[in-house]
Amino acid sequence: MSETVFLVNPAAANGSTGRRWPEIARQAAASGLTGDALLSEHRGHLGQLAREAAEGGARLLVVVGGDGSVHEVVNGLGGLDEAPVVAVIPRGTGGDFVRTFGIPGDVAAASRIAVAGGTVAVDLGRVTYRAWDGHEASALFANVASAGMSGAIAQRANDTSKALGAKASYLWATFAVFAGWSAVETRLTVDGESRSGPMFDVVVANGRYFGGGMKMCPDALPGDGLLDVVTIGDVTKRDLVLTMPKIYRGTHLPHPKAEALRGRVVTVETDEPIPVELDGEQPGTTPATFEVLPGALRLRVPPAPSG
Repeated sequence: MSETVFLVNPAAANGSTGRRWPEIARQAAASGLTGDALLSEHRGHLGQLAREAAEGGARLLVVVGGDGSVHEVVNGLGGLDEAPVVAVIPRGTGGDFVRTFGIPGDVAAASRIAVAGGTVAVDLGRVTYRAWDGHEASALFANVASAGMSGAIAQRANDTSKALGAKASYLWATFAVFAGWSAVETRLTVDGESRSGPMFDVVVANGRYFGGGMKMCPDALPGDGLLDVVTIGDVTKRDLVLTMPKIYRGTHLPHPKAEALRGRVVTVETDEPIPVELDGEQPGTTPATFEVLPGALRLRVPPAPSG
């Protein structure tokens, strides 16, 4: 196996990534990025391929896909003593993970970054939660996790074709889910500091964006060894309508029904189980514990500007 391996999710971007892969590979090669290519065949397969590539001597893994693809890869690499550097050629609908780092969607530009960009140590999050079968489970996340309504929103958006794009799909899903959702009595601790009350959502973030471009945690720094937490209390439909444009701009905080916190360990307990969401995936429910893994991912990013 070559030192550079492409990890390709053919299903990304509504299936167009598989159809366009030969052209994507040609554009990457024209930018100096070449290597072996491994294409996933089913959900979860990309993580297995990532681990096999790492154990086979790969030094650079190029993820060709979206947030879900990055999620699978970091989980596949979890626990390795020295994991390869990860680069991303964004092909997903949302692209929220790469947005924080300024990695462009253009194949040629992203390929040049993979070849000659900088390498930074990025935090990951680890979550322990209750799987759908009732057993305790754990998984990693690269970008944003949550407990509450946003898990159901992500599921609703994922169940659509996203033909109108990520922003429209997530907006529609947000209002559709909100119409039938009620705040749940929630007990939250962030590094031992407690909060309780009815909440729609607890967002636990490493990156700044989720939901197709919502800048939910505008001050999040993915390499600071901390998780940024935003609680969303018992909001009304009017609150949501008025605040939504501000969320996309990252100007929604402070807000009387939201609170921003920061810490290394976050626990969420609820009177009734609510969905846990990790990078857009919904693996189970509360109770959940989120903890930061400082510098656990080496990521290729745009080079720092000179001067």
